[in-house]
Amino acid sequence: MADLDVGDLAPQFDLPRDGGGSLSLAALSGKPVVLYFYPQDDTTSCTQEAISFSQLKPEFEKAGAVVIGLSPDNAKKHDKFKSKYNLTIDLAADEERKVIEAYHLWVEKSMYGRKYMGVKRATFLIGRDGRIARIWRKVRVKGHAEDVLEAVRAL
Repeated sequence: MADLDVGDLAPQFDLPRDGGGSLSLAALSGKPVVLYFYPQDDTTSCTQEAISFSQLKPEFEKAGAVVIGLSPDNAKKHDKFKSKYNLTIDLAADEERKVIEAYHLWVEKSMYGRKYMGVKRATFLIGRDGRIARIWRKVRVKGHAEDVLEAVRAL
């Protein structure tokens, strides 16, 4: 399967979310959506990324955008993560990895010579029309949320 590219329709999703209920891309139609994928709640880089997006949430809202963090963790774990770090962004739970796989982010990784499957950290900016406007595939957490905010403002 080919990777998704700028201009492609973003794969739809409807997933459980922190705090109960669900998050769906269809319900956000007409708004820019920042959909960032991360491996796991409460790990160093994932926590830093979530805090950065949370700190900038008012700026994203001013630009009319919604920020959603997505990982294979369940909604209950997301609730604990949000509470522990006072996160304000929405978190979607993709336990079955259907959305992660639809975005081609379930990949083989390697750490200390051990190979395993996991989520590739990436961010997709989805325009008001439901098409992918920008993709960050090699995310460096420091400064990333600011870069994404600039792209949202440029839409």
